[in-house]
Amino acid sequence: MKQLSSRKRSVTAALAAMISVSMVTAAPAAIAAEKFSFEEITLSELQAGYAGGKYTAEEVVKAYLDRIETYEPTYNAFTAMNPEALEEAREVDRLRAAGVPLGELAGVPIVIKEAVDMEGFPSTMGWKPLAKELGGIELIPSHDAPVVARLKAAGAIILGRTNIPAFSSSGTRATTSWDGDTYNAVDPKFVPGASSSGTATAVSGNMAVLGIAEETGGSIQNPAAAQALVGIKPTFGLVPNAGVVPLAGSTRDVIGPHARTVRDAAVMLDVIAGYSHEDPKTVASIGNIPKNGYTSKLNKLELKGKRIGLYGPGWRNQELTEETQALYDQAVKELEAQGATVVPDPFADTGFAEYVKANGSVGIESVIYDMEDYLERLGPDAAIRSVEELLAKTDEMPSIFNRYEGDLPDPDGVADLSNFVEVRTKYLEYINETMDTYDLDALVYPQMFKETPLLSTEDNIGATTVSEINVAGVPLVTVPAGYYDSGSPFAIVFVGKMWSEASLLGMAFDYEQATKSRRAPQLVVKP
Repeated sequence: MKQLSSRKRSVTAALAAMISVSMVTAAPAAIAAEKFSFEEITLSELQAGYAGGKYTAEEVVKAYLDRIETYEPTYNAFTAMNPEALEEAREVDRLRAAGVPLGELAGVPIVIKEAVDMEGFPSTMGWKPLAKELGGIELIPSHDAPVVARLKAAGAIILGRTNIPAFSSSGTRATTSWDGDTYNAVDPKFVPGASSSGTATAVSGNMAVLGIAEETGGSIQNPAAAQALVGIKPTFGLVPNAGVVPLAGSTRDVIGPHARTVRDAAVMLDVIAGYSHEDPKTVASIGNIPKNGYTSKLNKLELKGKRIGLYGPGWRNQELTEETQALYDQAVKELEAQGATVVPDPFADTGFAEYVKANGSVGIESVIYDMEDYLERLGPDAAIRSVEELLAKTDEMPSIFNRYEGDLPDPDGVADLSNFVEVRTKYLEYINETMDTYDLDALVYPQMFKETPLLSTEDNIGATTVSEINVAGVPLVTVPAGYYDSGSPFAIVFVGKMWSEASLLGMAFDYEQATKSRRAPQLVVKP
């Protein structure tokens, strides 16, 4: 482990040197991106190229690493690179040439959100006191999070780890990260969305094919919407979140894909979903995963005959801006053109919006207990193994503990989640009863009620489904649906009952194929 950690630090130093050189040698004005040979490539296209001998995994990974080297100084998507990526790609090529059966993601370049543990790579939590580069304490997990182990087993090539705000505690920007801001690949003037900022920028900017994101309150959907991506916020308990820095690990935290297409996101979900003995919550997923996987309903007729609930004050008493309303109206027409029947504001007169406003965002009261479990999981050689040690050795109070008034509770105790259970139960009653009353197959809302804010402001993303779906634990799929006049992406979300991911992905795929809204961002090199 020490040897690997040392190599990682060498790579980080080399990247810093590369950034310094690029900033000195770049032209005075921003330089438009050159055409990337794998721009917007899909999993199917990549795998067909491998199977036909059109290119090798080594060639593909090298191309992505070169692209990262060019644009990382501008966008700051990564906190660490994997120095073994090229060697791992060569091994995939060797196995392929030998005729060895390979996993679903063999040779596919991916990125991992920094909050998700990787053996031998630092877990900084985005927090300066844990960033060795800035004189902090280095925490090295002794083993991978289950989702990382599954991705490696599927043959994916992890290029690097991506930037997050401190403790993943922003849904808008990564400004609080020890590594500074990440910039939006669509246009650096817009916020990137958070907390999965770096993952979204890497995937949207074609610096990786797929990425792992994570959400407590908008952290998959916000950056996906802000950067014209498909994101899947899965049902709570579908994907193991052990080995992930928690905000609400016992109640709300979920792991999901960022991708450029619905099919690619669905394939990644197939790889990471399902029961893990490391995360007892995932026992709930048994019997709730589609027999033929999450691509089983991807077809261009999936919206035909479906009944779709639309956004309105019954869900949230928040008006859409004029331009957002126009873009949403267009999306509704596109849904109807595909054969869907729409139902305006099905939550009207149910009391849902009022109940949400009165009860707020619950579930994060477990954070100190979840953090204790997370730190214990790091392994016997970790520099910090408990909340007590975290506080003593850093001599700082993590901002996520500020919710506790007075003395901190005993992290070895048990969280009182009675209020959370009551509120989640009520949320699910509202959602299930409303969808049953109107025989709805999904809810389709604009992901934001306004366009993506500028990074230079203090404005936050105006999501319409945070924290309603996070407290309820239901799934959501984000899909690109157009652009504002400013160039900021517009996105819609498909929301359904628990365990309805396959159906939501089918409808999202139909919409995506009918509209083809996403445009590849044109990256720039800045001086």
